[in-house]
Amino acid sequence: MAVTRAVLERYVESIRASGLSIYDSIEVGDPQLWLPTPELEALLNGSLNGISLTGLPLRTRSKAVKERICRALGYPVPTSFRKTRPRFPGQQFDTYIQKANNLQIWNQQISPTRRYVLIRVSGTDVVTKVKVVAGDSLALLDTTGTLTKKYQARCIPRSDPTELVTPCDTDRLQAHVSDQDIRLPSPIDHPGSGRLFSIAEISRRLSTLVGQSFPDVGHDQERNRGAALHRLVCAALGYRTYQDDGQFPDVRNQLLEVKLQTSPTIDLGLVRPDDEHPLDVPMLGQDQVRHRDVRYAIFYANTDGRVVRLTNLFVSTGAGFFTRFPQFGGMVLNAKLQIPLPVDFFDR
Repeated sequence: MAVTRAVLERYVESIRASGLSIYDSIEVGDPQLWLPTPELEALLNGSLNGISLTGLPLRTRSKAVKERICRALGYPVPTSFRKTRPRFPGQQFDTYIQKANNLQIWNQQISPTRRYVLIRVSGTDVVTKVKVVAGDSLALLDTTGTLTKKYQARCIPRSDPTELVTPCDTDRLQAHVSDQDIRLPSPIDHPGSGRLFSIAEISRRLSTLVGQSFPDVGHDQERNRGAALHRLVCAALGYRTYQDDGQFPDVRNQLLEVKLQTSPTIDLGLVRPDDEHPLDVPMLGQDQVRHRDVRYAIFYANTDGRVVRLTNLFVSTGAGFFTRFPQFGGMVLNAKLQIPLPVDFFDR
């Protein structure tokens, strides 16, 4: 998603004019004051990249970074930083300075609604890159399967290769869908009122993928396997380009999450699809988008180790997800809070 300097400056000026501190609450999706993840990441990269932390003790280094973040976002620098969780409650994010690809989160669980600002520093303590990732996306980076709690559901295909589980969008989203031709920008651009396909239209377009195949890159390459499917999905929806920034939902522009299943167990991460919490996107008119408003495209597939063949498609709102896919009882509980980041994490 291309974020222009003018857009970023408008956010900063609005925050500065508001007189709010980093501890004052902002409604998620507020078009003037809430910084969506792509804009937050762009601002922090522009402000932090290239600064040197050489010679600073750990606590001093952390304070210096937080002071710079305050100035970058338009907030006044507090005389002292409170030990809140998260450290920046107004914009709901924590900061972590990373010299190695081993993220350690001490004495707390990952919060699905919190943002995690990961600041990469070089061997000489110079900031080289900032990545902002939501808690539910961060949980998916664990490769050991022992990270934290997660929700799961079960997918059992029936005879019909395409199932529109919920024929209509949620009430909140229906006012913002359109039956007209929609000019599609980038798959990771923010959604806009009147520029959303209906869930029925999404199902119609994606149903053309059932029966198609793509090379299987191996079970240990789930991210690449998923990327191959995402490319097909973007093309079927009508996008001219494919983009995926690793944030939820996969096709942010259409509030669409895509999942590939070669087994019945659906991993859902830290947030239930029918969750009422707000989603980190700008409001649609006066409506705040929630997780339950997101549309899900579940592709079931089989593989012989060389080729993945798509056999079934299920399309559902988050609100209606569990009417078709029964949830496993409770949450699957794991406890590890030490996350090995992928070697290319900061290069994406």
